[in-house]
Amino acid sequence: MASQSRSSNQLVVPQASQALAQLKMEAAQSLGVQIPADGYYGNVSTRDAGSLGGYITKKLVQIAEQQLSGGQYR
Repeated sequence: MASQSRSSNQLVVPQASQALAQLKMEAAQSLGVQIPADGYYGNVSTRDAGSLGGYITKKLVQIAEQQLSGGQYR
């Protein structure tokens, strides 16, 4: 399945899978990185993969900070 990750990482909250996939797509669009149709990231440059990871981490921290302060994610 193209939308399924081949990662062996286990999600702590499996129900978050869809939201994380959406966040990954949002990150790719913002950074101009092409998401592989087959889900294989082996051909994505290290720089692009690092940029995606950094963007996603930044957004997740931002969401957590907003939730902890009582705010809503936007």
